[in-house]
Amino acid sequence: MIRLKTITLVGSKDELAKIPEGKVLINTINAHSYNVARNDELFADALTKGDYLIPDGMSVVKACKWLHAKSQPKERIAGADLFEFEMNKLNSKGGTAMFMGSSDKTLAKIVQQAAMVYPNLKVVTYSPPYKPEFNDEDNKDIINAINTANPDLLWIGMTAPKQEKWTYSHWNDLHIHCHVGTIGAVFDFFAGNTKRAPQWWQEHGLEWLYRLIKEPRRMWRRYIIGNTVFLWHMLDEKF
Repeated sequence: MIRLKTITLVGSKDELAKIPEGKVLINTINAHSYNVARNDELFADALTKGDYLIPDGMSVVKACKWLHAKSQPKERIAGADLFEFEMNKLNSKGGTAMFMGSSDKTLAKIVQQAAMVYPNLKVVTYSPPYKPEFNDEDNKDIINAINTANPDLLWIGMTAPKQEKWTYSHWNDLHIHCHVGTIGAVFDFFAGNTKRAPQWWQEHGLEWLYRLIKEPRRMWRRYIIGNTVFLWHMLDEKF
């Protein structure tokens, strides 16, 4: 079972620069994904056995401190922070960024936006079938698309836990040489489908509350019930 106090987390945004080049899997964890992973062994393995795990939630940062956990992250590192860091780094030298996931409409917006924000990058996209589970042919097509593109940076965006489980399960089939990030929500942020919280909310760890206010009917279960469940799990880990 996943235990927050024993997992290894990236400690700060500055540490992103220390991640070595090559084929590296980078996942994120927040209160919601932790809750799900408690009851999903494959998802827990995907999070804890990937190469790097970043604390995408102020609740995770604070809980690590309260638990006297193995990792003591200094700050929240959102998936969007990882995205901006990696895209800026690649844009400075040029290369190919691939976006796998989401709809053709959203991917078209990403290509358009990337052309303006990251002009030195070639952007390749692939939209997988919209279904709960992929069959063998679907998986083969996705893997072939990624390997053919051979990108310098790969983003997987199919929402958690599907994106993490898929990437982890097919990691050895991906014959690539780059950083891979599982950041589904960022696809919609970057495409302009969803507006991210203003900077003040982000800096004060209240991005979850902003999303709850904006989309109460969709997010109330995740944040009101989910945050309560997370607190219960932390009490279990503590005592």
